[in-house]
Amino acid sequence: MTEMHEIVAAVTERVVARSRPSRAAYLDLMDRQREAGTNRPNLSCGNLAHGFAASGEDKAVIRSGEAMNIGIVTAYNDMLSAHQPYGRYPEAIKIAAREAGATAQVAGGVPAMCDGVTQGQAGMDLSLFSRDTIALSTAIALSHAMFEGVAMLGICDKIVPGLLIGALRFGHLPALLIPAGPMPSGLANKEKQRIRQLYAEGKVGTAELLEAESASYHDAGTCTFYGTANSNQMMMEVMGLHMPGAAFVNPGTRLRSELTRAAVHRLAAIGWHGDDYRPLGRCVDEKAIVNAIVGLLATGGSTNHAIHVPAIARAAGIVVDWEDFDALSAAVPLIARVYPNGSGDVNDFHHAGGMAYVIHELLEAGLLHRDVMTVARSDLSDYGQEPVLVGDAVMWQPVPVTRDNAMLRPVAAPFAPDGGMRLLRGNLGRCVIKTSAVVEERWIIEAPCAVFENQDDVLRAFKAGQLERDVVVVVRFQGPQANGMPELHKLTPALGVLQDRGFRVALVTDGRMSGASGKVPAAIHVTPEAANNGALAQLQDGDVVRVDAVAGTLSTSADLSSRLAARTPPPPVGTGRELFAFMRHGSDSAEQGASAMLLAAGL
Repeated sequence: MTEMHEIVAAVTERVVARSRPSRAAYLDLMDRQREAGTNRPNLSCGNLAHGFAASGEDKAVIRSGEAMNIGIVTAYNDMLSAHQPYGRYPEAIKIAAREAGATAQVAGGVPAMCDGVTQGQAGMDLSLFSRDTIALSTAIALSHAMFEGVAMLGICDKIVPGLLIGALRFGHLPALLIPAGPMPSGLANKEKQRIRQLYAEGKVGTAELLEAESASYHDAGTCTFYGTANSNQMMMEVMGLHMPGAAFVNPGTRLRSELTRAAVHRLAAIGWHGDDYRPLGRCVDEKAIVNAIVGLLATGGSTNHAIHVPAIARAAGIVVDWEDFDALSAAVPLIARVYPNGSGDVNDFHHAGGMAYVIHELLEAGLLHRDVMTVARSDLSDYGQEPVLVGDAVMWQPVPVTRDNAMLRPVAAPFAPDGGMRLLRGNLGRCVIKTSAVVEERWIIEAPCAVFENQDDVLRAFKAGQLERDVVVVVRFQGPQANGMPELHKLTPALGVLQDRGFRVALVTDGRMSGASGKVPAAIHVTPEAANNGALAQLQDGDVVRVDAVAGTLSTSADLSSRLAARTPPPPVGTGRELFAFMRHGSDSAEQGASAMLLAAGL
C-alpha cells in the first residue's frame, strides 16, 4: 500500500491530537445514543402508532420493527434547478427500500435557498445562516426516533453542510447523501463572464444579460461551474458518503436512477443489525475531514469550505483550522482545472475522468487516506472507479488515464504544484485567498485602498470612474456578526473590468466572495471581522494595503494604533433578517465555522 505523504500524515496527526478530548466525548455520546437513546423499539404504543399511521403498504413492516426504516430528509423545492429533481425521489426510494427488505418515510424537509437567486440581494444576508437552520431542521426531522438509517437529499451550497452537521448529531445511524447531478452544459461559462463584464461597462443591456444568464442556467440540475454546490459533491465522494461516482451524473438518466436505487440498497445493508454496520459518526473521522480538504485543494474547489469544513468537523468532535488548510495546500498539487479555474465545466470534468480519476491519482500518491470507513463496500479505493451501466446493472470500472489533459492531469504533472488556497496573516487579521484561478503575477497587490461598507457603494464608485487606478477595494462589516456574511460575487464583473484595463486590483473583505471566486485576487473571510474589533474597522481611504499570497501576509503600512474604529452599521432589517439577530450576535469566527449554533452547543 502507498505510504502517506509526510505532510498529509503530519497534519492528520495534529488534527487527531488536537481533537482527542472532543472526539472521544462525541463517540461516547454516539455509543450511548445507540444503546440507551430514544429509538423505535423504545417508543410507546401511542408514539409508534402516530409514526406509522399514514404509511400505507409499509405500515405492517414498520409496526413489526423487524426491518430498517430509512428517514428521508429532503431539501426539495421546485424553484431551485438543483433540487427540482428531488420531487419524485421519495417514491423511488420507498420502492428501492422494499426491494432491500426495508421501508422509508420522509422524516422532514429542510429549507434550500439559492445564492444564485439571492446574490447581491437582501436575502443573501440569510445565506450562511441557512446552513445552521438546515442543521436544526435535520435534527428535528430525526428526533422522532422512527429511523435506523438516513437518506439525505441535498446538493447546493449550505444545504449539504447543514444536512451533514445535523445528521452527525445522530451519528449512531448509518447515513448517506444522494445527489441529483448537474444540468447539461449550456452557454459556455467564459462567454457568460464576458457578457457580465460588458454589462458592467454599460456596453450591453439587461435583455442581453438575461438572455446569456438564461442560456447558462437553463435546465434541472446544479449549475455547471465549479462553485460551492459542486465542491460539496466532490467532498462527499472523497469522504465516502455517496455511492462511488454519483456526484456528476446528469439528472433524468438511467444511470442516475440506478445509482439512487443502489444507494438505498446499500443503506439498508449497513444498519446496526447486520454485520457491516457503518454509522455516520464513524465514517466522518479525522482522516475523512483531511481527505475533504485534500480533495478541495486538488480540484481548486470553493473557498466557502474554509468555513464549512471546520463547522462539519466540529459537529463530529473534530477541530481543524486554516493552518491545516495552508499546510495541506503546500503539499497537494492542483490536478483539475474546472471553471472558474479553467474553461470546461463539471460535465467536461466528469467526462474527462472526474472524481474516479482524481481519487485514484491522489490515493496512489499517498495524498488521500485510503483506510477510512465509507458507505461503500470496502474503503476509499471504491471511489477510484466510475459507475457505468451494464445491461440493467450498475458496475464500476477504473479510469487509468485522463481523457482530457486540459481538464485533468496526473499528480506527476499537475497544473500547479500546490492547492492554491492559502492563509494570509498580518496586522489586518487572518484570511484565506484562492490563487488557483489568479495568474501568478497578481499574487502580490500593493496599492492605496478604497474603503466601503457595502457592495452597492463599490459599484456606484466604479460607475462614477472613482476606481480607475491601482486599488485595493476593502468591503468591511460583511462578517457573520455584522450582517450574516453574504457573498460579494456581485463585485466580480466590475473588479474584472478594472483588472482588464491594466490596473492592479484586489479585494479585501471580512465577507465571503463565492465558490466561483475568479481571476481577481481576493483576501476574504478576514478575522477578526470589523464588527468584532477587527483592524479593517480602522482602515481609511488611501491607506496602503498589501495582499501578498507569496509571503502569506495581509498588512497595511498605516499606523492604526491611535485610530478609532468606524461605527458598526445598524443591523439589517427586512426580508426576515431581523429574525436572525440571535445568530449574528452569537456567531463565532469564520475560521471556526461562523456558527452561533455550534458555539452555543459547546462544540
